[in-house]
Order: sequence, then C-alpha cells, then structure tokens
Amino acid sequence: MQPFVWKVRVYWEDTDAGGVVYHARYLHFFERSRTEWLRKLGVHQAKMAKQDNTIFAIRSMNINFVMPARLDDELAATVHSVQTPGARMVFKQDMIRCSDQQLVATADVTAVCLKADSFKATRMPAWIRAEINNAK
Repeated sequence: MQPFVWKVRVYWEDTDAGGVVYHARYLHFFERSRTEWLRKLGVHQAKMAKQDNTIFAIRSMNINFVMPARLDDELAATVHSVQTPGARMVFKQDMIRCSDQQLVATADVTAVCLKADSFKATRMPAWIRAEINNAK
C-alpha cells in the first residue's frame, strides 16, 4: 500500500511548558491521519453512522515515542499498512518530522466496527472493505 500522508504543524496548544509536544496530542495527530485516509477513500464516518448504522471505535493503541516533536515542527502522520480481518481494522502508522525526516513516533492501532445504535460488534460493511482493499 502506498503510504497516506497527512501533515500537521505543531502549535503552542500542542505543547507542554517546555515546547515539546504533549504525549496525548500524538493520539490526535494519528487519529486525524486515519480519518483523512478514510475520507480520501470515500468513507465519511458521520454518513456511515446514519446510512449503515456502523461506527468505528478504537480497541487498542500502542504508541512508541521515538523522539520529541517541538513547537513549530511540521509533522507527517502516515497510514502505511491496514489489515481488515472481520470486524476490525489494524493500522500501522508513523509520524515523521518533515524538516529532517526523523521518525518521531509509531502507532499500532486496532479499530473495531460497532452498530451505532447498540455499540455491539458488527462486520465491516462490504463497500468499506472493498474501498480499503482497492487502496492496497
């Protein structure tokens, strides 16, 4: 799969008192990258909830913080691997500082498909699985 790249600038609000990106902000950056990747494939999550009664929820996330990102850095959050077994999507993601191409963080993320009205596990709609498989 060709990596999907979503760029973000680190603002003051993303940092701690030392100008280093606060650890929880990495979750936001990775989330936005996954959301924009899905949007690029034509999967709009609000529409999916209404039309398919299906939502995604994060089941697990493992983040490896390699090097700190700092105020004003431009970061590239990537989605470079996606597997779709059953009701899950398993993502591999990287975050790279654009100025020097240094790896800042990695993430292994598992999202599950749930029924929007009951929050019970459900299979991923076939049209979404097809879009993801076509992107590989």
